Amino acid sequence: MVDTANRAEELALYIVKNNATVRAAAKAFGVSKSTVHTDITEKLQNVNSDLWHEVRKVLDINKAQRHLRGGQATKEKYLREKK
Repeated sequence: MVDTANRAEELALYIVKNNATVRAAAKAFGVSKSTVHTDITEKLQNVNSDLWHEVRKVLDINKAQRHLRGGQATKEKYLREKK
């Protein structure tokens, strides 16, 4: 059985240390994006509120930039198809 409190803290530390996205953290830990999101937004706040605030800052930045990353990915896709 997985200790979700420990996993939430490990995920949070990974995200803060690497400025990682939820997708990157999910891939690194072998869990779903939903699991990462639930652990970070719901469980971590009750376990370690200071770390939760740090993670929120990183996730808020990622959320603000996601439209830029998506646009860049689309641009690169069409450039690859053009070749």
